[in-house]
Amino acid sequence: MKKLLFIFSVILLYTNISFSQSDSKTNSDTVKYQTDEVVISGTRTEKKLIDIPYPVDLISKKDFEYSRNLGINDVLGTTPGLFLQSRYGNHDVRISIRGFGSRSNTGIRGVRILQDGIPESEPDGQTRIEAIDFNALGSIEVVRGNASALYTNAPGGVINFISDIKFYKPFVWSFNEFGEFGMKKNSLKFGLASNSLRFMSTFTYTNYDGYRVHSNEYQKIFNSSLEAEVGRNSNIGILTNFVSGAIRLPGSLTLTQYTTDPLQANPTDKSRDAKRDSKKGRLAVRYNTMFGKTLNNLIEATGYIAIKDFDRTAKTYRLFSRYGLGGSFRYVNKSQIGDRDNEFSVGGDVFYQTGPIEEYENIGGTRGDILLGVTDETITNGGAYFSNQISIVRGKLDFLFTGRYDNVGFIVDNRLNGVRSASRSFSKFTPKFAFNYKLTPYAAIYTSFGLGFDTPAFNELDNYPLSSDGNKAAINPDLNAQTSTNFEIGTKGNFVNHGGKWFKDNLYELVFYRLNIENEIVPFVVSNTTYFRNAAKSNRTGIEFGLTTNITGGLKLKTAYNYSDFKYDSYTALIVDINGISTTNDYSGNIAPSVPKHYLSSDLSYEYNFTKNVTGFAKFNYTYVEGMFTDDGNSAKTESYILLNSGLGMEVSLDNFSIIANAGLGNITDKKYVAFININADPDKSVVNRAYYESGAPKNFYAGINLGYIFR
Repeated sequence: MKKLLFIFSVILLYTNISFSQSDSKTNSDTVKYQTDEVVISGTRTEKKLIDIPYPVDLISKKDFEYSRNLGINDVLGTTPGLFLQSRYGNHDVRISIRGFGSRSNTGIRGVRILQDGIPESEPDGQTRIEAIDFNALGSIEVVRGNASALYTNAPGGVINFISDIKFYKPFVWSFNEFGEFGMKKNSLKFGLASNSLRFMSTFTYTNYDGYRVHSNEYQKIFNSSLEAEVGRNSNIGILTNFVSGAIRLPGSLTLTQYTTDPLQANPTDKSRDAKRDSKKGRLAVRYNTMFGKTLNNLIEATGYIAIKDFDRTAKTYRLFSRYGLGGSFRYVNKSQIGDRDNEFSVGGDVFYQTGPIEEYENIGGTRGDILLGVTDETITNGGAYFSNQISIVRGKLDFLFTGRYDNVGFIVDNRLNGVRSASRSFSKFTPKFAFNYKLTPYAAIYTSFGLGFDTPAFNELDNYPLSSDGNKAAINPDLNAQTSTNFEIGTKGNFVNHGGKWFKDNLYELVFYRLNIENEIVPFVVSNTTYFRNAAKSNRTGIEFGLTTNITGGLKLKTAYNYSDFKYDSYTALIVDINGISTTNDYSGNIAPSVPKHYLSSDLSYEYNFTKNVTGFAKFNYTYVEGMFTDDGNSAKTESYILLNSGLGMEVSLDNFSIIANAGLGNITDKKYVAFININADPDKSVVNRAYYESGAPKNFYAGINLGYIFR
């Protein structure tokens, strides 16, 4: 640990001294620096990248314009600090930031997901992102590391998907992709613009047979964004999304099944016709206004309603209905205290969600007639935060202090058996302190310390036979929230090599972090059924490095590297077999599963202007993932793997008309690899009979053609 921190400190010091010397030789008046210009909103206030004292990344639509955009891993794959495990496409992708989210075997946990600042995450922190259409996006913001001082259930960070609403001319685009395994994706996007109004809408249809047996899916997505001026300094926005689709689930495989045929379906899941059929939508209205002599005050209020119908077949056939009502408010004041710049903000969020769950027999994927259970589940989520950033040394040193109080409540009523009603609530105040020091106007070092807070999800609160109340209530009375302490130190900047032919424009970031987690929520098994409890204390040490550099001309390199050393300090695991016999295992000192110790992803791209109207593009991706443990007991480990991907594209612009054609080859070497680990599966079975493994896509070809017209 000390050796690692020393090496990091030397790299940090050397890097910033070099960049500072390079900058001192430049004329800052003639240089456009990305860190000085880019403004981020996912931090609850609009800040320049260089002024934010923690890791933040901005991905523009240009970064994935020529890529296959089937899953989120196609869009965010080369982002420092992120590790993405996609199962079959966009559904059930596992997003892990600093280990948070790696434990989720379905959906996203520990990372707050937003669309235009509005939560896609449910009040308990679970998220599925089917409603996000990549063709509707203008950019993506990624806030890495503990964001609990700003958002509910965000110990790993925040990802904000931002609609493509910053345009000034009406347009229409048709996006068309196709590829192997029956992949077809068609999208229509149009925008209207005037002096005081902008409206953008997309409709996308996707049909994908899938590369595994019993993994076909389809979905229809509608997104729209309207932004209108309603006063000199006031705006109103109306944002909607809706998705309807279904996906069949092939399930996880045992080692024998995976070795024999990695593309087969788990026989049990296939016989049950395991699938998800979902419909969900949201309507949001946002108002913001700026006022004051220098427009240094901002008030913003957002309200939204959400609905979701969700059918899931597994051991039983379950029907979920969800109705949600939420809102947020923020006030921002930018002023001076003496001659020091000061920015203060305060705000809050509320989210109420309720609805019934009906459970029936599952007869080969068909709902049976026998009603097994009916429950009403309600989640309430309320929180308030404040933030203040002041310049201690003008233009050099800033101090940031943020804090948030959250209360998350759960209520369940069993309508088939009314005596099993219960409620639980979790609350905590999570502060964060940070310093940001600018070595130059375009390079900074920063450090932060804060507390993290992550409540259980509703499905993790199921009661079990050996709980303290003997399984009388419908909610586990013993499971508590997971908490963490978070420290990081890092550096980021943008430097330009003037007068040189090579490496002229360079954007970098290097971060060291240390986390300590108390009451870590871990799964355990009673009679072949998985429940959750607080059983572990762990520490996580890591380094994240990112570099984007213009090597020469149109040749560009973007690379991301993660080092993750995640261990359990203390962990006693409990297993109760079908005969009621319990055993305990000591996992203290073990490595956390489903997180590679070393992860590297690099994109090498080249852009060339053949003529004024014709531009060519080529891209090559290299990804290395070290082998990962499959369970807390470290009883099995996947093999390390390297993936190679390539793509070509060309854009032709003729007056108002544009054509973009692209094609690519994924997994060029046809590497057989485990893309998703179903961690801690069936721990009461022998290692070879545990269904941990889900295969990644074999070699596959894709192509697309996009047609656009801009009205001038």
